[in-house]
Amino acid sequence: GVSYGDVFLENEREMSAWHFETANTEALFDLFKKAAAECENCLTAKLPIPAYEQAIKASHIFNTLQARGVISVAERQAYIGRVRDLAKAACAAWLEKAA
Repeated sequence: GVSYGDVFLENEREMSAWHFETANTEALFDLFKKAAAECENCLTAKLPIPAYEQAIKASHIFNTLQARGVISVAERQAYIGRVRDLAKAACAAWLEKAA
């Protein structure tokens, strides 16, 4: 038997170190802006699935920024709203395309 820890413990240690200690927050802020812009670009091109993927990327980047403690309480609400709006727009575009 091989346990979950045998397979994934080192992965979890390294990813936790990156998320909480090492991630370059300046680069992450830039990546968030780029993912949001690319989501909008995909929406303009009527490509809802890639738009949704970019919204998910923005969400993951936000989570890392949050873990690094570089987003204030006031900013947090704005970032959550931005991610929600992107995901909602992607889903609406998908429904429109499917109709």
